[in-house]
Amino acid sequence: MSERPLTVLFMPESAYGPTNNCIGIGDVLRRRGHRVVFAAEASWKGRLEPLGFEEDLVDLAPPGAGADQAAGQFWKDFVRDTAPEFRKPTIEQLDTWVRPVWEELIGGAQYCQPQLARIIERTRPDVIVEDNVVCFPALMTAGAPFVRIVSCNPLEITDPGIPPAFSGYPAADPSGWQAFRDEYERVHRPVWAAFSAWAAGQGAPPLPDLEFIHPGVVNLYVYPELADYPRSRPLPPSWHRLDSSVRRTEEQFTLPEALAAADGPLVYFSLGSLGSADVPLMQRVIGCLAATPYRYVVSMGPLHAEIDLAPNMAGAEFLPQTSVLPLCQLAITHGGNNTVTECLHYGKPMVVLPLFWDQYDNAQRMHELGLGIRLDTYKFTDPQLRGALDRLLTDDALHRRLAAAAATIQARDGLTKAARLIEEAATARP
Repeated sequence: MSERPLTVLFMPESAYGPTNNCIGIGDVLRRRGHRVVFAAEASWKGRLEPLGFEEDLVDLAPPGAGADQAAGQFWKDFVRDTAPEFRKPTIEQLDTWVRPVWEELIGGAQYCQPQLARIIERTRPDVIVEDNVVCFPALMTAGAPFVRIVSCNPLEITDPGIPPAFSGYPAADPSGWQAFRDEYERVHRPVWAAFSAWAAGQGAPPLPDLEFIHPGVVNLYVYPELADYPRSRPLPPSWHRLDSSVRRTEEQFTLPEALAAADGPLVYFSLGSLGSADVPLMQRVIGCLAATPYRYVVSMGPLHAEIDLAPNMAGAEFLPQTSVLPLCQLAITHGGNNTVTECLHYGKPMVVLPLFWDQYDNAQRMHELGLGIRLDTYKFTDPQLRGALDRLLTDDALHRRLAAAAATIQARDGLTKAARLIEEAATARP
């Protein structure tokens, strides 16, 4: 632990997974006596201060474009409006979904550069922590140690011996890897080259080839060892795996009386704060689950008023996920890295319905390791989904395996490890 109080500046992506990850780590640092400041996106206003953090927020677009939006509202709308893209093979999404996401993120980084420079001048951080996928040059030129967190699937840390990120391709079958990589480069090299030139023009180092963010003096990635990928070349010593990073700041969850009084295994259903904006998909899954003998807790998301639950279900717009999962025997999830690592942290098998980005990779990884079942999100049949639930809920050997893995993951205490590494990065500066 640092002998003096530090000022730690966090800048998470404006999505629940990265922000919750930073909240969990930041809470440990706060309890250890450090000042923790969040340079989060402006729609998080008022959500971080009650947790004991300072807010010094940024706009990623002109304020009029997103005035009075809820936290992460832009991405909820973006996903809802572009949901048809998720029905395409992943290689076809590179040009129509993945590239536009990179361009949107880049636009935000460029827009907020002057604001972020002023925040750094005000806060005078001892260490800067970014959980995002694009470079913010002001963070690189602040004169403070830079710590990068990868809270997406670790395939984003490239290696020739593992599948390409965003593909959802099997680790045991490299036949399609090169074609995917070639298409990724064709689509993204012009975008990357322009962004790298702009970042260098702001005083940051050139970006690594075809990567949109720099490594830090310390780099953390969140993925349990039991699911991690065998690499053909070791990561540099600046890289550290966190088996999990599960926040301790959420409220307790009490099972609604109607569900508590009923019988049958309890299942958590969430497509994440973004995926749940696809109301037809939510209702498709709910309709299938209604005919099963199980009970469900449903995270309904931003369009909760448009979603009708079945009698064997209860839900809300927001749920304290880390308080719900321990009560359940299984999760149906979109495969976001935050949810996947939390399921493994608590030893829960998964049915994974991936929608975009690294969710395909997590779905494939859980499936090929036997920790869950991947289904086609838009083409699954009722017998497939119900059969997956029946199989996973009755697999006693799998539940014993996951319980043992959860004990190991929890004992490794990723939050404390991350806090210690951030402290060490700050105190090691010249």
